[in-house]
Amino acid sequence: MFDESYTKLELDEVASIIDEINKHVEGSLFDPIETTILSIDVPFYKDYRFLDISDHATSPPLQRYAFQKKDTMEFTLLDWTYKTIYDLNQKAPIKLSEDNIFDYVRFFYAHVKGRHGRFIVCENADAIKWRDEPPDEVRIALNSTLKPLKIIEKRSDGVFKLEAFMNLNDTIFKTMVFVEPNGKITMSDHEILINDVPVIDSVLGN
Repeated sequence: MFDESYTKLELDEVASIIDEINKHVEGSLFDPIETTILSIDVPFYKDYRFLDISDHATSPPLQRYAFQKKDTMEFTLLDWTYKTIYDLNQKAPIKLSEDNIFDYVRFFYAHVKGRHGRFIVCENADAIKWRDEPPDEVRIALNSTLKPLKIIEKRSDGVFKLEAFMNLNDTIFKTMVFVEPNGKITMSDHEILINDVPVIDSVLGN
């Protein structure tokens, strides 16, 4: 999702973060001894870092994603809704440019889920969550069709227009993605490319 590599946090820092995170989670709590936290700075929020928090000692495993304001114990837990991201965009505030717009779009779609599932940005065949490994010829054909995110234009009002290839449930389609300066995202001009793709269902998990 991000080009830079993650940093694994040390136990003492993990413990202090988990003490705060556990105040905001429902159900099973994170065990600081068993929890791994990976951290990375993100280019569109200058004063925040992204945390990937996981505890695989539980069944089922626990995983949450959060942003931490640097040098504070202030956290924003992601909840798969766009509202949480939009609120943080206003608070941070978000700063978008040609250098970070792709990172933001990849991040947004990786952490927002609707009632019909999650839109997955497909820049190549590896982005698809296959139910069964496809034949080589299928993978080769898809890689010739799918393309990386592409900026079509940046309008005078600061809105970015991007070309993107997406997977929703069993459909792969081409679309235009519009990103406003405040981080709000919309799509239009859908062109269905492939139906009945044998993927793992993002809602049912099968």
